[in-house]
Amino acid sequence: MTLDAVLSRIDDTLPEAVDRLMALLRIPSISTDPAYAADCARAADWLVEDLKSLGFAARSASTPGHPMVVAHGGEGGRHVLFYGHYDVQPVDPLELWDRPPFEPELQETQKGRVIRARGASDDKGQLMTFIEACRAWKTVHGKLPGKLTIFLEGEEESGSPSLIPFLRENRAELSASLALICDTGLYEDRVPAISTQLRGLAKSEFTIHAASRDLHSGAYGGLARNPLHVMAQLLADLHDATGGVTVPGFYDDVDELPDTLRQQWQGLAFNHAAYLGDVGLSIPAGEQDRTPLEMLWSRPTAEVNGMWGGYNGAGFKTVLPAEAHAKVSFRLVSRQDPAKVLQSFRKWAEARIPADCRITWHDGIEGSPASVMSIADPAFESARAALSEEWGRPAVFVGEGGSIPIAGYFKTELGMDAMLVGFAKDDDQIHSPNEKYDVESFHKGIRSWARILARLM
Repeated sequence: MTLDAVLSRIDDTLPEAVDRLMALLRIPSISTDPAYAADCARAADWLVEDLKSLGFAARSASTPGHPMVVAHGGEGGRHVLFYGHYDVQPVDPLELWDRPPFEPELQETQKGRVIRARGASDDKGQLMTFIEACRAWKTVHGKLPGKLTIFLEGEEESGSPSLIPFLRENRAELSASLALICDTGLYEDRVPAISTQLRGLAKSEFTIHAASRDLHSGAYGGLARNPLHVMAQLLADLHDATGGVTVPGFYDDVDELPDTLRQQWQGLAFNHAAYLGDVGLSIPAGEQDRTPLEMLWSRPTAEVNGMWGGYNGAGFKTVLPAEAHAKVSFRLVSRQDPAKVLQSFRKWAEARIPADCRITWHDGIEGSPASVMSIADPAFESARAALSEEWGRPAVFVGEGGSIPIAGYFKTELGMDAMLVGFAKDDDQIHSPNEKYDVESFHKGIRSWARILARLM
């Protein structure tokens, strides 16, 4: 039997696949709220039973938090692991939903049919694309496409507190030659994409202390040190006139973008004016010698996320505050070490504080490194060809400005690269009221995984 038979099976049984997704979406598996712990366990059990029906040996594995779903099936070919998460974000504010968030509905919109519910896109609809591809393959061929491990998390939306311990305790069982992750999207809502670079993250919150108490600006202004002035100067010094970060050694472990990726990104014809225009801006900031996509995907950043101090109430209070506060974050790339970056930042900041002031730091030296996948693995080109066939346009390797820690953890804890393929769209409203997933994304996502598995296994 051929791949065509699998694709036809997917087409013919799409209504049933949508019904199964709807059943999963009805389970309010909100991981961050203890009130929904039983529902998270129920979602895990639902997935276990569904995977068992496909011939997987599946179980719900307990953790100090919500269960992990682990399943093994098939044999022969390359051993791959598929990752997704069954937990969802809270629904607040509920009054902004047009319908109950856990009563999924098929809706007709100007852009086509959508599945409307919390978790439809992030990540239940996405993870079910892979499971449905396996279902069609098993029905047509009588067996799974190769040796598969499925690993579904229940705490992704609440910081994954149980993830690293679970990976370490089950390293032998979860190790494979490649991880597949379905938690990303199409490029500009139409171009199939494989994410090969994810930025890491390091965060710092601190306070600059000056006088022992708030001071009257008439009595002390001009003579006493104002910590807000010190903080403002410190944060202004974080970048030079060309947009570069001034912390010593910040760029030491930043690799240049390979020419093949640079050329591919240039071919995307990214419209930065429209991108910024959507949020009321027009002029790119950041490093002046880099393209906008480089700055978004492959260059590190230093950002001021908050700064406050003094009197912030109604009216006016002429005060010199005793303290100034700030939150600063760094998006990391390549081989940058979060601990090294934060230590350098602390040393740099402390050297700029006047002798009669001091800094206190309110968090530890921690963070997550960037993830850079080795596209030299032939699997990446095979998957790109499969996606191009399905979507009728060349698939691209892209970067992600944000962080998806699981990809890095698979590398550091299990020693395997991850391939991130997803079918979400920018207007899916994940984490917001009225979340949706396009039926086209669901349908073609299933077909895409069938094509990818046919090439990889």
